[in-house]
Amino acid sequence: MCLIGSQKFVYFYEKTIDKHMVDILLLEDDKVLSKEIRSFLLSQGFTCDQAFDGIEFLAKTHQKKYGFYLLDINVPKINGLEICKKIRSHDALTPIIILSAYDDIDDKKEAFLRAADDYLVKPFVLDELLMRIYSLLRRQQHSESNETKTWVIDDLIIYPDEARVLRANEEINLTQKEFQLLLILAQAKGRTLSKQHISEEVWQNQFQTTQNTIEVYINFLRKKIDKNFENKLIHTRPGFGYYLSAEK
Repeated sequence: MCLIGSQKFVYFYEKTIDKHMVDILLLEDDKVLSKEIRSFLLSQGFTCDQAFDGIEFLAKTHQKKYGFYLLDINVPKINGLEICKKIRSHDALTPIIILSAYDDIDDKKEAFLRAADDYLVKPFVLDELLMRIYSLLRRQQHSESNETKTWVIDDLIIYPDEARVLRANEEINLTQKEFQLLLILAQAKGRTLSKQHISEEVWQNQFQTTQNTIEVYINFLRKKIDKNFENKLIHTRPGFGYYLSAEK
């Protein structure tokens, strides 16, 4: 499958990202397509390694630390969705874009349920791929500006770089999305976050995230963070959104 032709884009935020420090690993079993994507990324200043099946991909991740993953779904040995799940089992932060010929909403849901950051349907314009890569790198860069900071709200402690949460010295086990939601609430420093803002930050507005989805995840967090403690930390401001505070 050939990609639609592309002309070089220059984005205003390129200067804020050192592309030479971003190593991309591409999983794509079509060698012609893989070469085309790699050549384009190299022309844009990125480093890009290739893997043509799931086993080869995992072997490369054990040999080198990558800063970005591009995953086709339908590849030999271990498919891209399972690869995404394996990555997220130990790495919640490295950006992942799924590149797939599957355009069905159920396929997209499967990708995001495995915590992919974005989903691009083939054939696509290479400039669009570049735009999405930059967008995720900017988001990651903003997140990492707070990465080493430990957030403390009352007896709740959040360690972003370890993706760990303690309350009253008790370990709280959160899913990746629950942790992202808790972290952006903490980073807001008591400000109320709207459902739209939460959708953009945690779900990137993908696969039609509904208000009900966010309410469900807030309830998940409350059960884990607040249920067994007298002082509730997660609050609702009716009509506006949610905030994290030690207020009584």
